[in-house]
Amino acid sequence: MNQKQREEATPQVVVIEDDVGVRESLVGLLRSMRFNVAAFSSATEFSSKGQLGSVGCMILDVRLPGQSGIEFFEEVRTRGFHKPVIFMSGHADVPIAVRAMKAGAVEFLTKPVREQDLLDAVHAAMKRDSRSMIKEEAAANARADFDTLTKREQEVLIRVVDGQRNKQISTALGITEATVKLHRGNVMQKMHVQTLPELVRHFDLLELGDRAATSTKG
Repeated sequence: MNQKQREEATPQVVVIEDDVGVRESLVGLLRSMRFNVAAFSSATEFSSKGQLGSVGCMILDVRLPGQSGIEFFEEVRTRGFHKPVIFMSGHADVPIAVRAMKAGAVEFLTKPVREQDLLDAVHAAMKRDSRSMIKEEAAANARADFDTLTKREQEVLIRVVDGQRNKQISTALGITEATVKLHRGNVMQKMHVQTLPELVRHFDLLELGDRAATSTKG
């Protein structure tokens, strides 16, 4: 993989700031710390040239020409964008800061921003994004494993993680305990786990919620 390919594969720190001096200063600082950076002068420019799928972290000015930073943020959130966003503002605007944090921003910095504060915020945001990506991948694997189970195996799995013993499951499903044990073995194998705690953790990643609760009634 060459340098360009490595940069394209690395999540971007996207800076959206209309002040040229501030924007160039931020880009220079971040690139000096070896971040992959892309910069835009407005939300409109990002919408026409940028790609949400490449973003690892976004640094967004509250006051932008045209669509404001907070309006842009709320819009992309409705489109399923959940990467960490750091807001900057030249004013200690408490209502806007509260609105941004409630919308899901990870940090709100007042200009002039101290370099170390910004770097700390970006490092924390990228770590958060990395953990999120790992969790999403684990959840996707767990869902794929769950889908390989037969309907009966899924029923047994849900009751096992609910804390039911083999005899209880046998009675509830109208099958023998030997059959329950067989299904449990298949579940452990297909879910790629070896212990009950591992099985519970994998099951939690599925986020079945009410479906699981409903399935264990009766």
